[in-house]
Amino acid sequence: MKKKSWTGERLETFIYNSNTVEHLHRYAIARSLSGGKDVLDIASGEGYGTNLLAKVSKRVVGVDISTEAVEQAKRKYVGENLSFKTGSASAIPLPDRSVDVVVSFETLEHHDQHEAMMREIKRVLRSGGVLIMSSPDKKYYSDMPVYSNPFHVKELYFREFKDLVLKSFRYSDFFLQKVVSGSLIIHEDQPGNFFQYRGDFDNIENVEEFAGVYNICIASNEELPKVGYSFFLEDYVTAFLAESIEQRYKNSWRFKIGNAVVAPFAFLKSLTIKSKQ
Repeated sequence: MKKKSWTGERLETFIYNSNTVEHLHRYAIARSLSGGKDVLDIASGEGYGTNLLAKVSKRVVGVDISTEAVEQAKRKYVGENLSFKTGSASAIPLPDRSVDVVVSFETLEHHDQHEAMMREIKRVLRSGGVLIMSSPDKKYYSDMPVYSNPFHVKELYFREFKDLVLKSFRYSDFFLQKVVSGSLIIHEDQPGNFFQYRGDFDNIENVEEFAGVYNICIASNEELPKVGYSFFLEDYVTAFLAESIEQRYKNSWRFKIGNAVVAPFAFLKSLTIKSKQ
């Protein structure tokens, strides 16, 4: 079957990149909060996330403003505890106090009716219900890389995002997410509080054991300094390695001989181009 043209507005299941990892990680956490519960996935898009939630929840409803996306999701994902509806985040098509968990990933920035959305979420949540929501930080997503996403209407800075949530909920925890590659060091007592996930668009599993390949100690006869979790980014090392490999290749006899063979043809090609001008 020929893949349809991808607009970039929604994550699709034929896309495998860092954005895929970000989304699957968020749904992994949402699944850990949804076991045996009634769940709403607002802005469900393609539907893969709603389907992942359905594997552990009592019932899950995916709601999206795009009728086309909803109809495609209905055809692709079928289950007794799974359904999809057309509706907006500011007018959720569900009764009052009908769900235990609301999942809203990458929704806020696609509209400017944030206050209305929060009112609707509170309306459909039962007493003690939980919201798990994500949205890009405008500072790091747009300002610093000088990037403008054509599908975003109103992005929020972290303080704005936090204020929006605090106005609606008495208790809240906030987390920061980014895709990284490098070296992780955690305390020996903390693996139980450090969760690892793996999976794909069809299923996600929790990797039970954190396997540290190296053991590290900090010791003293006096009180120890506090050392927290740490992560060493590999970007500079990787960039240096790539540059080093390229330079070694250019210094190799293979490159020099190949360049000498190709050079006359490149010269003739340049002469041909000039003669046509």
